[in-house]
This record gives sequence, C-alpha cells and structure tokens, in this order.
Amino acid sequence: MNINHFLFKQVDNSPLIVFRMIFGLLCFLESVGAILTGWVKKTLIDPEFTFTFIGFEWLQPLPGYGMYIYYIIMGVFGLFIMLGYKYRFSAIMFTIMWLATYLMQKSSYNNHYYLLILLSAIMAILPADKYASIDAKNNPAKKKISMPNWCKVVIILQMFIVYTYGSIAKLYPDWLDLTVMEILMKGKQHYYIIGDLLQENWIHYFLAYGGILYDGLVIPLLLYKPTRKLAFVASIFFHLFNSIVFQVGIFPYLSLAFTLFFFDSKTINRLFLKSKPYYSENKLEIPKYNSTLIAAFSVYFIIQILLPIRHHVIQDNVLWTEEGHRMSWRMMLRSKYGYVNYYVVDKKTNNTTVINLNDYLTKKQQRPASTKPDVIWQFSQRLKKEYAAKGQDVSVFVDCKISVNGRPFSPLIDKEVDLAAEDWSAFKHSQWILPSKLD
Repeated sequence: MNINHFLFKQVDNSPLIVFRMIFGLLCFLESVGAILTGWVKKTLIDPEFTFTFIGFEWLQPLPGYGMYIYYIIMGVFGLFIMLGYKYRFSAIMFTIMWLATYLMQKSSYNNHYYLLILLSAIMAILPADKYASIDAKNNPAKKKISMPNWCKVVIILQMFIVYTYGSIAKLYPDWLDLTVMEILMKGKQHYYIIGDLLQENWIHYFLAYGGILYDGLVIPLLLYKPTRKLAFVASIFFHLFNSIVFQVGIFPYLSLAFTLFFFDSKTINRLFLKSKPYYSENKLEIPKYNSTLIAAFSVYFIIQILLPIRHHVIQDNVLWTEEGHRMSWRMMLRSKYGYVNYYVVDKKTNNTTVINLNDYLTKKQQRPASTKPDVIWQFSQRLKKEYAAKGQDVSVFVDCKISVNGRPFSPLIDKEVDLAAEDWSAFKHSQWILPSKLD
C-alpha cells in the first residue's frame, strides 16, 4: 500500500463528527470555566502587567474587564465549533484567540494549554462539519459521510507524540525514586476520603510507574484491537484520577474523547449517530494538493518531534535552567521553591534600591519571578525600563536561591551580573544562570 492510498482512502467520518461536538463543548467549558473559577481575574485582570513569552511583550491583556468579554467570545466560538456553525471560521478564531492568551502570560503555564493550540489549529483544517452541523444543514451539498484517512492519522500521531514524550520525560531519578510523587501527593493530604490514601508508599509506586507505563503504551494498546478495551478502561481511570486529584481542566475529558479515533467507526456510528448512513466503500480520492498536504504535515510533525528534545543540546539540566522546558510535554515533573531579592543600582549615584515584589507583582506572579530564569530576566528588563522612564539609568542585580524537588536551596542567578544589560537567546544557554547541583 503506497502513502497516497493510506492517507487519501475514504473512511467513515463518524469519529470526527462526534469528536468535533465534544471538542467544541470542551472549548466552551474551558473558556467559561476560566471566568467562573476566577482564573481570568487572578491571571489576566489583577496583574498590572503579565509575563509574556519573550518577544511578545506587546501582547498584554485588555484593560478593565475586557478579558471577561474576550473569554466569553472564545466560549461562543467553542459553541459554534460544537454546532458546526461557520465551522472553519470559528475554529480559526478560537485558535487565534487561545494562542494569544497562551503567549500573553506564563504565570499559569500548562502543557495542556499548548496542546489546545495545536488541536484547535488541526481541527480548523479537518472537514469536521460535513455532517450533523448547521453548516451542512444550511448547505446540503456540503454534507458528506466520509473523510480521508489522514484526518484520523494526524490526530493519532499528535497524541502519540504527546504521550510518548510524557513517558520518556519521567525516566529520571527524582521520578523513579518517588521524590516527585511524594511531593505531589503531600499537597493532596487535605482531600476528603482519599487524602490519607494518597500518602501511602505503594500508591506512590503505582502512580509513578503506572504513569510511565500508561503514557508509553496507551496509544499502541489502543491501536491493537485485542488490548483496545483494556486500554480504554485504563484511560478512564487514569484521566478521571487526574481530573479529581490534579484538577487539570478539560484535558482528561479531551483525552478520553481521542479514543473515538481508535474504535471501529461502525461502533461509533451506531452509538452516537444512529441516523447517519455508515460509509464502507473505501474509495480513493487523491486531491490535487496531496503533495503539498503531505509536505506540510511532514514539516509540522518533524518540528513536534524535535522541540521536546531541544534541551539536550542546551547546557545544564532543564529542571534547573528551564531552557527547553516549555512545549516539550514535561508534565508534573518537578517542584520548585525560591526566594529572591532584586537590587536596582543607579549608575550615576550608585544608590541601591531593594525591590519590594508586592509593589509590582501579584502573589501568583511572584513564584515564577523567584524560580524561573526567563521570568527573572524579563522582570529585570521591566525594572530597567520603569526607572529609565523616570530618567534613571540603572543596573539590576538578582540574588536568587531555589530548591528543586526538596533539595537544599542553591544559588540560581549570578548576582554579580547586571541582568538589565543582558540579551536573551531562546536557542542557547544563558551564562548568568549558575551551574546546577542536581545529580
């Protein structure tokens, strides 16, 4: 079977149609939930400014309560995706708006937020509105009961990358000797009923090693028919546990929705779309743009494969430097605590001012400004600009010590270096980050 036959043969589109409905609903719930839980207020409204991805400092939240309106509009686009109304436009707009909120703040960085960008962009390309949608109802010529096989392949491959790197990242000493799991579970001791159980050593072993095995094997086991149901049951337990214990938003339910693409589409059709005719012809429909499509997705997946391993070519341990941590599926791998002093020195008078973080940052922002080198650098740059606006040319020195996974506190930043005078490079190690003492 050649690549064109594999990717462009027509298959029943029931899994994609059902997934679109669930995906759109979850996008709506994520958007509205961020308002109702106070996340939008705490992360985007309360701060005087946000720590953006470096290079996107211009991308700041809307003033006043504008971000509430912003998230409501995103939620509406989520509903439109679910209903299949102006589908492609709605999916593109949700992708752009979600991407903007991702880039404009790092205080609540989460791999799942990054995944939602990728998935919403992929969904904007997929023909997910061809059935059971307002678009198809308004334009019957659009209605279709099949899709090219590549639509399923790209979803499965994307999730294979996510889970596989999630498993590989856990293969390091602090995870294997249960240090990380003990820290994670200690913070859950107050949970009603299960709090004490989560402190048991055998539970830590089960969760730590079970997490490695689940992430590493779930996609192959779902692909293999004899183990598919077992993998699905394991997925239900794994994701509901994560939802209850770690409260990670829509991700557990989105992950369960992905299993639609592994089961027989006839089963999905029978369970969820009983009135939809089942497609079984397997016709081959190769579009004129097939080579362009294959090339585009090849480049995309090469990037997805390389991004998570970039930290291996950057000096020192990524747990310490954070260089190469984001967009790498390094989920719940470490616990960091730090304390920091920022010193602003007037170059003309040599007067030194010790910065009170409470005057500039929310409590939520102070944690990354005490533990993450890129955020520390950004805040130093901001201090320089604020003092420059008052007519002062200053240097900014930082004395910061952090603890990684319960280790003794160690200096993170070279306090003799003027961070306000340093440039940032996203592709190489910053020498003002002191060497780690991690084993």
